[in-house]
Formats: sequence, C-alpha cells, structure tokens
Amino acid sequence: MKDTDKREVIYYSDELNDEFSVVQITPKKIDGSYAYCRDSAFERFARFFWYRVVFTPIAFAYVKLAFRHKVVGAEVLKPFADKGYFIYGNHTQDIGDAFMPNVMNFPKRNYVIVHPNNVSMPFLGRLTPFLGALPLPDDMEAARNFSAAVDRRISEGHCVVIYPEAHIWPYYTGIRPFKDDSFYYPIKAGVPAFCFTNTYQKRKRGRKPRIVTYIDGPFYPDGTLPKRQQKKELRDRIYQCMTERARLSNVEVIKYIKKDEE
Repeated sequence: MKDTDKREVIYYSDELNDEFSVVQITPKKIDGSYAYCRDSAFERFARFFWYRVVFTPIAFAYVKLAFRHKVVGAEVLKPFADKGYFIYGNHTQDIGDAFMPNVMNFPKRNYVIVHPNNVSMPFLGRLTPFLGALPLPDDMEAARNFSAAVDRRISEGHCVVIYPEAHIWPYYTGIRPFKDDSFYYPIKAGVPAFCFTNTYQKRKRGRKPRIVTYIDGPFYPDGTLPKRQQKKELRDRIYQCMTERARLSNVEVIKYIKKDEE
C-alpha cells in the first residue's frame, strides 16, 4: 500500500496543539442532540455488521500489509478480557490509529474518544459511530451524554481508547507532552489503565518502516492521593512508560524540527 504522506521534514512550534494530519475536515458541532448510544434493532445490527464483518478484517489486512504490524505484550490484557478498561496510545497515523487497537485488542470491542472531525466526513462520518467513535462534546448537555456513554461502555466490559496527545504527528518517534485531563476516566470508573506505544522499526526494503506496538500495564491510580493528584501521578507513570518504549524506534521517516531551533 502506498504512503500518501511524502513529507520528509516538518517544522513545529507547539507540541501540545500543532496538527499535521494530511486530512483537513471542517468539524460539525457535537451538541445535546448527538446520539452517543444507538440501540434500536437496526442500529445494533448495523454496529455488528460494520464493526465485525467489514471493519475488523480490513483493520487486520491494512496494518499487516502496510506496516507488517507486530504486537508485543498483548498478554497483559488477557486477564481483563471480560472487564472494562482504558488504554492510552501515541497518535502517529491517520488510518492506522483507527485500526491498530482492534488488532492488538481482538476480540474485545473498542470505543475511541475522537475529535468531531471523525464523525464529520461526508460518507465515513456516518459510519464511524458504528465503528466505536465517541466524539468530544461541544456543550454541557453533550458532555453529560458523552460521560454517560463512556461509563456505559466500560460497565459493559468494553475498552475505551484514548490518544492523549490529541493531534496527529505522522511517524513521530517520540512522545509529546500531554495533559492529564483524560486520566480522570479510569479514576472515576475504578478500572485499570493500559498504554500502547507504536514504534517504528527498519525494514530491509522500502521507505515505510515496520510498526511494532508495545502494550504495558495495568496501571492503577494511587488511592492514597487526592483525586487531582491521582490524575497527574497516573499520567506521569504512563507518560514515562511510553517515553521509554518510544526509544525502541530505530528509524525516522519524517524529521520534526522546532521552528526556533531551525
């Protein structure tokens, strides 16, 4: 499969907010009318059809053919096969980051917290909710519905995937600083957190590297700390783990240079 991203150097100024996805979409507003949980008989069938019959085989084929994808450490998830949990990952692929959690976490169903862009595309935007997309809310009513949807999926024994870096930096081999906001979820739900780190490894042929994904955990909040400190402490442990794993990358497809260091 051909790579649509031919950039060799990207200049950045803000590690927290710069976005370098090749896909540009105008997001729709996610307000109180947005349906996070779709439970009619037709919608349940559509969810099964698009997720299991269509999406899952495509995900396996894509990551294997495009990246010769390999997972290391998936055994840490097995004791939680029938339990809900959160998993955090680095955000370095447009398409691959939608597919890889389904491969490394199979057969568990995954729900992914996403930017509203992901449900705003002309055709695919209608499908992504059936594939597990949970778009971030834009108002208070939507926020309540969003929180209830996350709680429900965890209580049903599913996995909620979070990309705390928020913005896509294609092929980036480090871990960018990220906020601790999303680490409130496992504390609130009382469930473990895991992390996965996609690393880029040299292949004998071709420009495109192999992706090797390392899974680590479980991580539990430190209950001896106040809730606000629990968030930061959990974030810091996961960030440190991902940073150490990221050092296992041995090829740099796109070089990232900070503008004031040019």
